[in-house]
Amino acid sequence: MPAPEMDDKTRTELEAAAFRKLVAHLRERTDVQNIDMMNLAGFCRNCLSRWYREGAAEQGITIADPDAREIVYGMPYKEWQAQYQKEASAGQKAAFAKANPGH
Repeated sequence: MPAPEMDDKTRTELEAAAFRKLVAHLRERTDVQNIDMMNLAGFCRNCLSRWYREGAAEQGITIADPDAREIVYGMPYKEWQAQYQKEASAGQKAAFAKANPGH
């Protein structure tokens, strides 16, 4: 079944709601490491914050990278790293290198 017809404003509101839910979910799931997200899905919290910053730039709004990360992480990135980030295993690093050549 095709998606229902809707105007641009409604579509934007629904997309914004989905984004907010994704961010809230990622803030709650501090056990999920960025490297695992990259290895499984090809994006992570840092990617999401970069996309947010790039979207702002397209609207003529400048958001510094640390500020965009804080929007996604819900706290300063360095604080999140200290509290939740674990050292990546050799297997995680190898999978990342294979899935993300040149990254």
